[in-house]
Amino acid sequence: MKADSFLLLLLRSSSCISPNQTPTASSSLINKLLIHSTILDSHASYALPLLAAARRSPVTTLVAAFFLLALFIYGEDVRTIAELSIDDYLYPDADLYNVSGLPPLVLPPPTCDLSSGHWVFDNTSVPAYREKECTFLTRQVTCLANGRPDDLWQYWRWQPNDCSLPTFDARRFMEAMRGKRLMFVGDSLNRNQWESLVCLVQPILSKGRKKIVKRGNFNTFYAMEYRATLQFYWAPFLVQSNSDNPNFHHIDERIISPEMIEAHAKNWKDVDYLIFNSYIWWMNTQDIKVRKTDARAWKDNDEVPRMDAYGRVFKTWSNWLETNVDPAKTSVFFMTISPIHISPRQWGNPNGIRCVKETLPVLNYTEPLDLNHDMRMYDMVMNVAKNMKNVPVTVINITRMSDYRKDAHTSLYTIRQGKLLTPEQKAKPQKFADCIHWCLPGVPDVWNQILYTRILSKSSPPSPIPSLPPQRQAGV
Repeated sequence: MKADSFLLLLLRSSSCISPNQTPTASSSLINKLLIHSTILDSHASYALPLLAAARRSPVTTLVAAFFLLALFIYGEDVRTIAELSIDDYLYPDADLYNVSGLPPLVLPPPTCDLSSGHWVFDNTSVPAYREKECTFLTRQVTCLANGRPDDLWQYWRWQPNDCSLPTFDARRFMEAMRGKRLMFVGDSLNRNQWESLVCLVQPILSKGRKKIVKRGNFNTFYAMEYRATLQFYWAPFLVQSNSDNPNFHHIDERIISPEMIEAHAKNWKDVDYLIFNSYIWWMNTQDIKVRKTDARAWKDNDEVPRMDAYGRVFKTWSNWLETNVDPAKTSVFFMTISPIHISPRQWGNPNGIRCVKETLPVLNYTEPLDLNHDMRMYDMVMNVAKNMKNVPVTVINITRMSDYRKDAHTSLYTIRQGKLLTPEQKAKPQKFADCIHWCLPGVPDVWNQILYTRILSKSSPPSPIPSLPPQRQAGV
């Protein structure tokens, strides 16, 4: 809403002031709001002149009250919009990266299975960034800062068997993102990957031209020079659930509405790159609580088998994509299962405790590591993607490669309920070790390397097939 329209609305609302209401009574509301507005000290210059006028007029008092309330509730959004608008006038875009002048990007052929390969120790080309250099990382994933004594997990590069992954080039990637929106949608593992991507691209962005804003279900990274946004949207089940609050979702009984998606999906429209995931939140129980179709409250639900509920969700999800996504504008990806490492016996360490004290990947590649994934869910995602009619879905298979990385989880070097684990909690690793999320830099950087490869494969023309030299004739 424009500022003049907003003020007009407030002036019309002022008719609700009683003629007998005193300015002193009205200004008490202003004084209370002023106390709250100290949180928004960056907006004080707007508030103080308005407050002075407010004490002289009941009408102005109401206008001031609404203005301050809007700043209190939407202050960060208002400031971000203002900063981005100022950028449009004061700052040029980043110089175009002369991609055409670089050596051609060698992309793996679409037929190469990037998920089949092995981990190679490499302390030269990885990690792509340093933990302390990425100030955008949250404490959940900063394992070194949280006291982890080893750092070998950072120095492993994924090598596919039949081709090679191109190195992540932040400038090439941001050129592909210029003027566009990329959004991860799902649970905290997709947030883990979003943080990784932010760290991969932020070194090339100018100081003061990059920021993160967290509001509601959105975490948004603004790359201002490129007019690009990299976002994470919290929706652990993709559809609506009683766990949709990103800050308060530790609920004993998780309940979903498998046919209700619009409250989330309305935020996904017109995004250029959508990257989904949904797995780990399904694994607490064999049966899932499903809210009845005509229910008035979440407590009115039925328990259905996990796979039945998962199938209903993916029917809703795929139908929404087919109806609302323009494949000429939007590319859709789905990340497969990110593994949990809680059973050391499965990788030959019967005396281990979850992933604690694991410092090396599993290096035996002769047979798959069995971590008890529900592969029916994996297969369902693959089948849904294969059967999409109008909107292609690229499945990025991270499961097998991540299975081997028992060493790379946050383990005891993380936070719980916003605080680092206490010595007492660390003494109970069976209960408190986090063997779900990943230290950064680490495994999610490789996931993004594959995502980078697939995005550039979609935006780049196919490489010409080199002509073969003529065969020599026998005896020549």
